[in-house]
Amino acid sequence: MTEKVPLKETALNAERIARIGREIQAVCPEFDADSFVTSVMADLPQLELGARIARTSMGLHAHLPVTGPDAVDILLRSLPPTPEAAGVTNDFGLHLYSPHSDYVSRYLRAAKYLDRSLAALARMTGYFSAELPVRHFLAEFPDETMRAVDAWTRNEDFRVRRLASEATRPLLPWAPRITLPVDTGLPVLEHLYDDAHLYVRTSVANHLGDIAASQPDLALTTLQRWKESGRLADEQFAFLARNALRNLLKEGWPPAYTILGYAHDAPITLTPLTIERTDLREGDTLNFSASLTTTTAAPVHVMTVITTTGQNGQPREKVSFLRRATAKPGQALRLAKAHPLRSTARWRVTPGSYSLALQVNGRRFPSVTFTVLGT
Repeated sequence: MTEKVPLKETALNAERIARIGREIQAVCPEFDADSFVTSVMADLPQLELGARIARTSMGLHAHLPVTGPDAVDILLRSLPPTPEAAGVTNDFGLHLYSPHSDYVSRYLRAAKYLDRSLAALARMTGYFSAELPVRHFLAEFPDETMRAVDAWTRNEDFRVRRLASEATRPLLPWAPRITLPVDTGLPVLEHLYDDAHLYVRTSVANHLGDIAASQPDLALTTLQRWKESGRLADEQFAFLARNALRNLLKEGWPPAYTILGYAHDAPITLTPLTIERTDLREGDTLNFSASLTTTTAAPVHVMTVITTTGQNGQPREKVSFLRRATAKPGQALRLAKAHPLRSTARWRVTPGSYSLALQVNGRRFPSVTFTVLGT
């Protein structure tokens, strides 16, 4: 098996630091690229990703012959003419350019530079998404930054429009929290929920999901308004709602299912859940099956629920999507899966007793137990 290379090693490494130096020296001959590379690489290998970004940004500050807006002008001119010309093959960008926006946040986060700084971040986000630097501006200059964010919602570049939603997310992963009200970004979402680009709509769904974590009723009424607006195709609305309400769907919250067209009390029955083996080890496959029947046609949304007890004595659950379908009367709908028992970043498989249940339209049906053995 090929060993996975850590993200930090591919994101910012000797080759990429050298490329940053070459690109800047090409537009600013006074920039000592060799000295920049030598100083940054003296520290980089032992650093994690966030610290690598910061160290590279600090290296730029130490070696650029100018500071303030003049320094940012050099960074902007060093960017290839388009993200595609830079080698960007996805919507998120290349970590190669993460120090550029970090530089703006670190060294030009001041009132006198505000317009220039936010405009620079909007330009840079196509090369590497700049939501983390923007959050520092939101923390210190919330009103001014939100005015810029509002303008970004109408930008012709979809990556800038996405930045407007992503930077203002209440629970943006791996990012500093902002102390603004949870619904601060809702006017931003009103501009973007029917955006032509899936990348933007995905951010809108994730943002509304952050709101739903503490204000589920607000998220639900917002979705209902969007549904009734006529601005979304059915499949677009379903995508938004499923993603915005995904945690509430996992919890079995009936209103989340109702807005998606799944009746919590649909007239369905489930045969007893069966599993192929009751003693397994991590890495084995949990094979299970059941059959669903209904007396009337019923859309169904099915999830699997695996439960065990954590080291703290509290229940741990892993809820995963299994199937969406329309059950028809007189026709059994088979629900089955070969589920690999593997640890992930959020779920660790440990020896002990487990239960498996199916959840249909938010209703949990009787579970079966199995055991994960030690190695």
